[in-house]
Amino acid sequence: MKELGEYLQDVRRNNGVSLEEAASDLKVDELLLENIESANIRAFKDIYSLKDLIKEYAKYLGLDPLKVQEEFNDFLFEHTSKISLDDIMAAKKKKELEENTKKIQSPYTKEYKRKIKKWPIILFGISFVLAIIISVVVIKAINREPAISSELKGVKWYEYTY
Repeated sequence: MKELGEYLQDVRRNNGVSLEEAASDLKVDELLLENIESANIRAFKDIYSLKDLIKEYAKYLGLDPLKVQEEFNDFLFEHTSKISLDDIMAAKKKKELEENTKKIQSPYTKEYKRKIKKWPIILFGISFVLAIIISVVVIKAINREPAISSELKGVKWYEYTY
């Protein structure tokens, strides 16, 4: 990356363009172009935005953007192929841990688990069964034949006249 940064810097200077002018024309911060030319890739959070900026910078300087992008890709391959799998996994765990600790809970966004209470269900069931039993008893009491006194047992209804 150092060679690519120096190459871009040499081309810019040979074209007579100042760093301030290039940054103004590309509508980026001057510090970004300075970091590219000094090969300080750690100043960039996103490698893809760096790649796009290098491509735009190469176009601005009149270079073949595909060749410059290919040079950057070679650097990335060489740089990333040296990272061990353990380091990648450790970085992934660290990132997940940071994301989990950054979550802010508020009463408006917090998810509550609804707890189902069993007592109301049991009381409803018992009340329902009691209501059915009471209904049956009342219905039987209403439909039961009235008690007839012993004097009227032998008398037929049609024989009883006034």
